[in-house]
Amino acid sequence: MLFIEYPRCSTCKKARQFLVAHGFKFESRDIVLNTPSYEELKQIYLQSGLPINKFFNSSGRDFRALGLLQQFKTMSEDEILHKLVENGLFIKRPILILDDGTVITGFHPSTWEKKVH
Repeated sequence: MLFIEYPRCSTCKKARQFLVAHGFKFESRDIVLNTPSYEELKQIYLQSGLPINKFFNSSGRDFRALGLLQQFKTMSEDEILHKLVENGLFIKRPILILDDGTVITGFHPSTWEKKVH
């Protein structure tokens, strides 16, 4: 599985601890040092079946400072995806992509318990 994270994020640290504690093998990727490309993020988004807003890190300082949530209300999905890849911190994290293609955004232990096992 692929674990896309921001190593300094406390939620990502908890998610990593969950994976390690449960003995899962995963490839880790820093969302800032190796931000998904537009094409990759679009594929992850489409594969997830989730609404586009599940990929917003709306609690992020830069995201809020730039008023992106308000801007996104008038933008197309493609425009939003382009904006998200401008800065990896705009993207909700962690993102976990299971070997079967399931995509999970954010970390909620009960959801991960159900989907990862």
